Amino acid sequence: MLYLIPYLVVAFIYMAVAVDFWRTAKLKPNTNEATQSLKLHSAMIALGLILHGALLYRDIFAFGGFNLGLLYALSAILWLTALIYWLASRSHALHSLQAFVLPPTAIFVLLSAMHITRYVPPAENTSFLFIAHVAIAMLAYSLFTFAALHAALMAIVERSLHNKPTLVKLPSFPPLMVMENLLFKVIRLGFILLTLTLFSGMLFSEAIFGEPLQFTHKVIFSIASWCIYAWLLYGRFRHGWRGKIAIRWTLFGFVLLLLAYVGSHFVLEILLKRSLS
Repeated sequence: MLYLIPYLVVAFIYMAVAVDFWRTAKLKPNTNEATQSLKLHSAMIALGLILHGALLYRDIFAFGGFNLGLLYALSAILWLTALIYWLASRSHALHSLQAFVLPPTAIFVLLSAMHITRYVPPAENTSFLFIAHVAIAMLAYSLFTFAALHAALMAIVERSLHNKPTLVKLPSFPPLMVMENLLFKVIRLGFILLTLTLFSGMLFSEAIFGEPLQFTHKVIFSIASWCIYAWLLYGRFRHGWRGKIAIRWTLFGFVLLLLAYVGSHFVLEILLKRSLS
């Protein structure tokens, strides 16, 4: 049971910051207490990210292979998402996002500690090309996770500006234009990485995975998601899309990406295992 302690510590740090954010949410901005709270939150998140990253590195490479179990993969994606948020919050007032990102990150830290599912590819597949492909894909998924959460916050801000009721009320939002510009910066970077992921998978499928390219539902949903984001970026460039249109296409593309990645792992690791047992 001692091995659980580091996971519990990381989960506690994440949850403590999220809970304390709600406690200080009603404080007026730029007051001394609010400023000190934000500095403390930033330092605690940094500590949590360092410890979480160390645990992920140990667990992913713990079995002499490259551990791509569903829970480890989701924990890694949420870790990267929290890291992207933490870096972005250094120059943008995105402190409200921690109330959304940190609780699920804490949950998957604990779930990954339980080793419910494990998938370790054969040693011959753990080449540099394979690891690079997976690393780029993980970063792309994390950027789009960040974009989806950011789009959800933009929807809340839009409803608040029009005095419409919302389920969540959070203060300290930056101007909507600033949030929108950040959203498209993240989507553009994520789109580049997703393009690299798809093309590397298609061109070097046999070298990376040891078999020719197969158009599985994972590949089809990933391509569909790529098309959605390509259309969104074109609409932004050609027609200046923003607001509700940008939010809807961002969330739609993310749902397809979620079905491609999480859906395929769920089928492989849970449904197929149950049918074979």
